[in-house]
Amino acid sequence: SSTRTAFQRDRDRIIHCKAFRRLKHKTQVFIAPPGDHYVTRLTHTLEVSQIARSIARGLNLNEDLTEAMALGHDLGHTPFGHTGEEVLNEISPFGFRHNEQSLRVVDQIENGGKGLNLTFEAREGIVKHSKSRAGIFGEGWETVGTLEGQICKLADVVAYISHDVDDALRAGVITEDDIPSVAVSVMGRSRSERINTLVCDILDSSWDARGEGLTSKQIEPIIGVSPSVNEAMNALRDFLFERVYDSEFVNREAGAARLVVRRLYEHFMGHENQLP
Repeated sequence: SSTRTAFQRDRDRIIHCKAFRRLKHKTQVFIAPPGDHYVTRLTHTLEVSQIARSIARGLNLNEDLTEAMALGHDLGHTPFGHTGEEVLNEISPFGFRHNEQSLRVVDQIENGGKGLNLTFEAREGIVKHSKSRAGIFGEGWETVGTLEGQICKLADVVAYISHDVDDALRAGVITEDDIPSVAVSVMGRSRSERINTLVCDILDSSWDARGEGLTSKQIEPIIGVSPSVNEAMNALRDFLFERVYDSEFVNREAGAARLVVRRLYEHFMGHENQLP
């Protein structure tokens, strides 16, 4: 009871922090998309939270902890999508990773520098959600100590490979016919079909996480997906990197954003007293 209350407190503190509200101004993939229907960091975060909580509920795991991780996982993201992160990583002597910055936000920056005093489990889920360029469940896919953290990490992928396809179609970067056939045949063509397929497959593949019927400690329950769905997810993810994230269209948009981040960094490094 006290543990559940602590995770509820984690969730509520993240929702009400300033960094969470600022996510509405940060874009996901496209730097300056026209219209109101492109994904932002805030809408992405809310979608990850919904997906993660649905999986946690289906597996009888801690929904509040799962939601706290999901709501806090991108608090440290830069403006201009991953372009801003890449620039800061290039020019900062310490490097920059948004997941580590997310942890720094909740530990050291929010609440006037006092942090949010989150639980260890929530903090671990936030800092370990990042996947870099590692394939889903491939080499370099770092594990998380809690099942809820594993859910959050996977829900992040489910969300972005689903909504980034829609944004790329809306922007005219790809067409329906470009989407890999294995992804369409396994997961479906629409966003709702993809998410429904993936969530149901995660539940079916992770049933041991419920703890029911486990008689041997040699069995370690994990959150996973079936081999066919894993293949389809990776195919769609690789396609997005090749045709969208690393595309000429996105790189062309990123030029001005890179310059803005560099100039802001250089200015504030020389005028730290002007930092808000």
